[in-house]
Amino acid sequence: MKTEKKINLFVQGPISPEFIAGSIAKHQRKTHIGAHDIFLGQVRADTIDGRTVEAIEYSAYEAMALEKIVEIREAAFAKYDLSCMHIYHSLGRVAAGEICLFVFVSSPHRKEVFTALHQVVEHIKKELPVFGKECFGDDSYSWKINQ
Repeated sequence: MKTEKKINLFVQGPISPEFIAGSIAKHQRKTHIGAHDIFLGQVRADTIDGRTVEAIEYSAYEAMALEKIVEIREAAFAKYDLSCMHIYHSLGRVAAGEICLFVFVSSPHRKEVFTALHQVVEHIKKELPVFGKECFGDDSYSWKINQ
């Protein structure tokens, strides 16, 4: 049963721990929910060709991304018994160690959220038109390839 209609996808900069905690706290009132599962994507300080990633600058085809996220959500709600789902992705600069993706799935039962969350995150990483420019300390960059 889908309970929300408005899709908020993008957040400027990193997704704060306070925002994540607030999202979780709001669900205490929803007593028909028995399980939640959360995915937090964090920017890694990967070393590429001897250079360390200091941040990722995210950009997106926003209108296309919103259409795609609706498609991904609708498919998950059609396949699983979900109560609600929240998806937030950063735009702009996110430093290594900060959160850039927050996916929060709720259902009456735990098995549904585990499977649904995995599927949704995989679709986001493969299909969402969001692009990451990995920024290095020497002002050079490379484009991130999602897998």
